[in-house]
Amino acid sequence: MSGRVVERVATPEEHAALAASVGWESHFDEELRSASLRGSIAGVVYLDDADGAVGMARAVGDGLQYAYIQDVIVHPDHEGEGIATELVARLIDLLRPPPGTDIFIGLFASEEAHGVYESLGFSSTGAIGMHQRVASPGDAGGQPS
Repeated sequence: MSGRVVERVATPEEHAALAASVGWESHFDEELRSASLRGSIAGVVYLDDADGAVGMARAVGDGLQYAYIQDVIVHPDHEGEGIATELVARLIDLLRPPPGTDIFIGLFASEEAHGVYESLGFSSTGAIGMHQRVASPGDAGGQPS
């Protein structure tokens, strides 16, 4: 690897390019992207010396008791270089609470990414992940998933 992790949330342009590189364009509302990123409580970006931003991860939540890791994306040209693991490890460090307290850090993971998260101490034992998309009134969506 010829790059480094920087502690900041990805720019909307970086986020859009990385999402497109992995086929996630439809997962994000273009009009809300900037505001959504500003709502992050922490973020990290992997900057490659030659290619610019090739990876990112961010966290949402209250940052006190709960945080959720979102949008862990690594450009396919850089898969297998350990970037995702480095990004998530640094994000966990940024979320680490003061001595004597703890924080619940959650995430949703694809089957392919389980190894990355397990290597960092995440477990699905005893947990049931659930979610629901809620649409605004008048939209066709919003059905439980």
